[in-house]
Amino acid sequence: MPLLPSPGVIAVVGPTAAGKSALSIALARALGGEVVNADSMQLYRGMDIGTAKLTADEREGVPHHVLDVWDVTRPASAKEYQELARAAVDDIAARGRVPLLVGGSGLYVRAVLEEFEFPGTDPAIRERLELELAAAGPAPLYARLATLDASAAAKILPSNGRRIVRALEVIELTGEPFTAALPAPTPYYESVQIGVDRETAELDKRIADRVDLMWAAGLLDEVRGLDGLREGRTASRALGYQQALAQLDGELTEEQAKDETVRATRRFVRRQRSWFRRDPRITWLDGASAALTEEALAACAAAAR
Repeated sequence: MPLLPSPGVIAVVGPTAAGKSALSIALARALGGEVVNADSMQLYRGMDIGTAKLTADEREGVPHHVLDVWDVTRPASAKEYQELARAAVDDIAARGRVPLLVGGSGLYVRAVLEEFEFPGTDPAIRERLELELAAAGPAPLYARLATLDASAAAKILPSNGRRIVRALEVIELTGEPFTAALPAPTPYYESVQIGVDRETAELDKRIADRVDLMWAAGLLDEVRGLDGLREGRTASRALGYQQALAQLDGELTEEQAKDETVRATRRFVRRQRSWFRRDPRITWLDGASAALTEEALAACAAAAR
């Protein structure tokens, strides 16, 4: 496929709670853009409070795409996401608008912007690994992954059984480390990538404030109303939702559930930074800057020249 005219896609990436959504709205309004979601949990219908999904008012009239696509019982599929997101990007560009790819799911961003073919799957291997996961939990599988591919293990949360299973499946299928199955970066679209981050202490506080707001806004009621959430292999493990389920089951108090969500989110942020910071194509901006929008627009203009 031919590359889009420069800059093509504007990607706004970086860790949770850094300010990506607010910047994306400002850029879309300034450039005549539309947002394509690249947050893996915002693809789930009904998972709004815990994923900080923008409300209709907060979107300020900016169209958003690839949100509320899957039922909570569906396992996530990066390949299906790739197809949906690229179709949205192509449609936006064909209408003369600017596609903005926005989110902190590094694999999903890469799957859209780069030539990226996903390794195949084997139902028998997958079933065996999932039975192991159900019987013993993620810890022994994670230990096995760390032995076989330490680099892959470092990028996956030890509690994320779905991704651990997928990595082990690919290793068994290919006979190579999971990281070796990922292709070298080759652009699929021309793009400018803007990273939004903040000082760690400030971001830690924003995460804690966000978690407090999630509970105050009714996360428990949202979780109670999500039929099938417990059966969803991906959705039930989402940050906040896993802890809310534990609170509803009486396994955690509210304060314990909130504290664990804060800790898990901060661990996730470290992995997001590890993923995005190694990409030299990203222009990093301070999410606390009063001139953030102007700085981002300048980065877009520089890339377009």
